[in-house]
Amino acid sequence: MRIATLSGRLVLVTEAGAIDVEQASERRFSADPQAIYDRWAEFTDWAATAPADATPFAETDLGVPVPAPRQIFGIGLNYRDHAAEAGLGLPDSPTVFTKFASSLTGPSGDIALPGPTDWEVELVAVIGVPARDVPAGRGWEHVAGLTIGQDLSDRTLQLAGPAPQFSLGKSRPGFGPIGPFVVTPDEFADPDDLALECAVNGESVQKSRTSELIFSVPELVSRLSAVLPLWPGDLIFTGTPAGVGMARSPQRFLNPGDELVSTIEGIGRMHHRFTAP
Repeated sequence: MRIATLSGRLVLVTEAGAIDVEQASERRFSADPQAIYDRWAEFTDWAATAPADATPFAETDLGVPVPAPRQIFGIGLNYRDHAAEAGLGLPDSPTVFTKFASSLTGPSGDIALPGPTDWEVELVAVIGVPARDVPAGRGWEHVAGLTIGQDLSDRTLQLAGPAPQFSLGKSRPGFGPIGPFVVTPDEFADPDDLALECAVNGESVQKSRTSELIFSVPELVSRLSAVLPLWPGDLIFTGTPAGVGMARSPQRFLNPGDELVSTIEGIGRMHHRFTAP
């Protein structure tokens, strides 16, 4: 199953187009894209037999598929090659920061650059079932679906001392694009092994597979839920592979006019253009 936000409304996405959930369910479920996660099991049961009438749509009309999560977790240094390019050892436990919900934006459009900004393509897991002290072997049972994310980073703000400001540096407006769809795990042959790629102006700058994650999606659900509860609709940005601009020699950052394409196998792609502040 694929769900999305189309012109501000929750839709099911099929090969034929979009199905408006509120209309198709005769108001059993609302048009609010965030509300569905608190009724995830009920919603998935209904969606399995939902009316099939669909309307074609333009992907440029898609918005943030999960617009108001209670919590957003970012995971740093979660690919071996990224830890290596950063000159750091492999972590024994997930390196966790937060992104603020005001940073979220949709899968296409313009994003203003405040200064040296880096790209970080990531798989994002959306929680569908409350999680507390969940064993890793049951982690997938708590995931509603997967989407694409960019953990855009203002490197100057992020690294301003004396202590790094990860959460602020990664939370400027537009610095949390996600989309275009939330895809349920059953849609993938192997949800633990998906190709992901990031391109700037047509040049591939990041390319890896999620099987290279140090801490997999179910392991992250387990580790995080051992510390605090995870709520339906929460987001986990699972980390980025090697190829970020800050680690290059010379360093390279996004500029006004640059186009960024973020792709994950089985989910789709996001397309963004950057503008001057």
